[in-house]
Amino acid sequence: MFKTLVWVMTFLLSLIGAPLVAGAHSNAAAIGTCYRAQGGSLELPVSGATGWAASAMPMYGAPVSGASIVLNLSPGQAFTIIEEYDIWWNVRLGYDGVSGWVLHRGCFINLPDVIPSIVFDITNAYGSLKHSYGYEIPNITRYALYDAWAFNYRLGRYEFIVPALYSTSMLIFEAQQAALADGNTIVIYEAFRPRATQQSVVSNLQGLMNNNANVRRAINAPPWSLNWFISTGISNHQRGVAFDVGLGRVIAQETRTSGAYIYTHITTHKRHVMPTLMHELSPLAVTFAYPVSSTCPNTWRAATPADSMTEGALLLQGYLTNVGFIPLASEWWHFNDPYGIRIANDARINGEFFTDAVYSKPPFGGDF
Repeated sequence: MFKTLVWVMTFLLSLIGAPLVAGAHSNAAAIGTCYRAQGGSLELPVSGATGWAASAMPMYGAPVSGASIVLNLSPGQAFTIIEEYDIWWNVRLGYDGVSGWVLHRGCFINLPDVIPSIVFDITNAYGSLKHSYGYEIPNITRYALYDAWAFNYRLGRYEFIVPALYSTSMLIFEAQQAALADGNTIVIYEAFRPRATQQSVVSNLQGLMNNNANVRRAINAPPWSLNWFISTGISNHQRGVAFDVGLGRVIAQETRTSGAYIYTHITTHKRHVMPTLMHELSPLAVTFAYPVSSTCPNTWRAATPADSMTEGALLLQGYLTNVGFIPLASEWWHFNDPYGIRIANDARINGEFFTDAVYSKPPFGGDF
């Protein structure tokens, strides 16, 4: 109960923009460098951000092919990114651990560290919204499915932990830039989802189907089936290349600083009307009138939108697909990065780990 109260208080404070550490960041009078204006591909530099080895990988003593291996990292092992050099990250394990170089192609990065203007609301970390045909899913709905909330020293506040494949993070940043230009903001409800959580949702949803004929008929109503609403194998969420997102209208924002850089912080927003509540796992939430490929970049463009698609859902779809994401036919909120899927498959990322800690620091650049 105490942990829940702490989470609620800190989350409400973060929504209204109240600093949790004196001097941690500034308001509209903030002075600093705009990383985007310097040609950056993210809102803040990667230096100081938390990253993860998304699969087993070596950490080398130098950023060159054939360098000696310092350590073999296990899937989900967290580190602080010191700097980026070409296809490499110089990283340090924990706060004062071993340092070395990793190939960032197969790594996750913490999205709030590099795109803090996005509104993060990882509902599965405090009270899952997952339903099916309006029914609660036993052991899932209203439960915290994993830990993803910690104090982030880079931002000076408590914030969600939101891992995603590094290359995919750049796509979501471009989508957020387009949304902000229109006075909107992307709201991320989930990015990485641990494999164990995926399996738990599958098992409990199957249990609900077995005991509820209405849910069973809805999910199995042609042309849909269970796997359209929750992958029974390895989901793209485990690969770090899928997002469950909504859209909000920006009411108020301010400029804050992290290290030597400024960034946008959305203090107030109003969420657009969508076809259903987030994570309604049934045909009530379909994007299109019939299934289409979730891997082909263009097949979906000829598909007929579901009658339930709202103006807000179509606007959200535009922001994501314009930068290369593919919508999922069965969930209006779900978008896949097709290029990232190939990277994740090559790296054999399967999400068999949890990411419940961050080691983020302000992005001053270089060593720290």
